[in-house]
Amino acid sequence: MASATSPLRNRNLFLFLCARFCSAMAIMMLSVAVGWQVYGLTHSALALGMVGLAQFLPAFLLSLPGGLAADRFDRRAVLLASFGVEILVAASLFALSLRPSPSAGWIFVIIAFVGAGRAFMSPANGSMLPFLVPPEQFARAVAWNSTAFQTATIAGPALGGILYAVGADFVYGVATALMLLGFLCIAGLRGRWKVRSDGAGFGGVLEGVRFVFAKKAILGAVSLDLFAVLFGGATALLPIYARDILHTGPWGLGILRSSPAVGAALVAVWLAHFPIRNQAGRRMFACVGLFGVATLVFALSSNFWLSLVALVVLGAADMVSVVVRGTLVQVSTPDAMRGRVSAVNMLFIGASNELGEFESGLTAAWLGVIPATVLGGVGTLLVVFLWWRLFPTLRRADRLETAVE
Repeated sequence: MASATSPLRNRNLFLFLCARFCSAMAIMMLSVAVGWQVYGLTHSALALGMVGLAQFLPAFLLSLPGGLAADRFDRRAVLLASFGVEILVAASLFALSLRPSPSAGWIFVIIAFVGAGRAFMSPANGSMLPFLVPPEQFARAVAWNSTAFQTATIAGPALGGILYAVGADFVYGVATALMLLGFLCIAGLRGRWKVRSDGAGFGGVLEGVRFVFAKKAILGAVSLDLFAVLFGGATALLPIYARDILHTGPWGLGILRSSPAVGAALVAVWLAHFPIRNQAGRRMFACVGLFGVATLVFALSSNFWLSLVALVVLGAADMVSVVVRGTLVQVSTPDAMRGRVSAVNMLFIGASNELGEFESGLTAAWLGVIPATVLGGVGTLLVVFLWWRLFPTLRRADRLETAVE
């Protein structure tokens, strides 16, 4: 139960967290159902990669305008429009799954709107939290926000895999209902959510890019994550591993998809009690290297439980990188630019997940599933070595609460 000083007694924050939980749950459920359905229809690694590419392209094209929209317009209105797009996506997948022979091509078209909606939703989400609670409650609000997201990331894939036994249409129907509930929560927010921005037109869109490139430590942190995820992400290939290598069903795929979030949640709880006090940059490099090693273990494993452990470790290592990168960005960004800088961060990190899925699917189609995943793990380790030399400012970053150059 919330104490008298708990940020959860703040009505706006509570509704915001409920909306974030519902949207994350729905997206995670959709990811499992779409992956299993597309592979069942095509039996193609390249088709799984196309799911990622279909989401990446609109996210890449619209992320910077989405960040400008979050800084220049009412952020609640931006979120409502984004939720509306995601509701239409889930409802369209539901309608398509009712057809006797659904087409994978139509799934690619529909899923592209997930990337378009997220291009506007993520910057608005990332820039609203500081305005929902007073400064003395902000740290605890961040913890609750992370908890809501990680809980959904754990439960969503597992629930999606279990419900898929009833049918893909059932998963899509539940996801539609969750998105609608999230929409209603955002609609219930009270107050004004617009911050005056000094950016205008296309120059305003690019202001966030210029800011990130001027801060070498931030540029190193977001680009390190970008290339690590690009090369090391095996998410797109999980349906193949689940069905053909680990010989499990959609429930197993759901558990595999949840495993990185379990590791991330455990580390998030640890860091909430024992935050990083020093040598933040070195710890980030070490954990991205561990991410690469865990990818190699997963790539070579044919045992379900060993694969599960590898994915938990992978998620745990990634969470350290997420915390370091996210904190460096937040403490170094002016309020009026949070939307645009959040958009650049999302462009580097969020969109790279989908581009990484396409890269994994394409490489698997050329080399085979296991060699492609091994190559991704090795590529991640090479990126860590190169970035260690290219970004000494990031390597020397010490205390997270100190702004970086």
